[in-house]
Amino acid sequence: MSRPSTKLLHLTVQVPADIKGRRRSGSIVKVEEVGGCTEELLDRSAYLNINANWVNAKGAWLIHVVLVFMGKIIIDTIPGMTQQISWTLVNLIYLNLSYLMFHWVTGIPFDNELHGGAYDDLTLWEQIDDGAQYTPSKKWLFTAPILLFVLCL
Repeated sequence: MSRPSTKLLHLTVQVPADIKGRRRSGSIVKVEEVGGCTEELLDRSAYLNINANWVNAKGAWLIHVVLVFMGKIIIDTIPGMTQQISWTLVNLIYLNLSYLMFHWVTGIPFDNELHGGAYDDLTLWEQIDDGAQYTPSKKWLFTAPILLFVLCL
């Protein structure tokens, strides 16, 4: 018995030179420089940014722990509150407030005239440590919600 043979046609497709395919990047992580024009950089360095420097102050890390436990005590005073619901509420309140404070509100809420609007487009997270990533304060602020979540388990 012989096998049936099939002949395929040879097709040639020409792609126009002006069509470019999607470029591939070396990594899925995209690092963007937080910055701006020269005037904004000069305005940012003219005065101390008291909006973002409190994060590096003495006791700033401890305030998160104190506020979490104060919130836990206040929520525990509600009649009929179980421990599971109490910890879940503390976690959700902490996450929502920290998101609002660090990632939603832009600019400087006080003494804004000192910087000439240089921080108007930046969130507090971008202002901390002049936008540098993986600093000790940002590591703590990243780790605190994770620890709170693990504590709630």
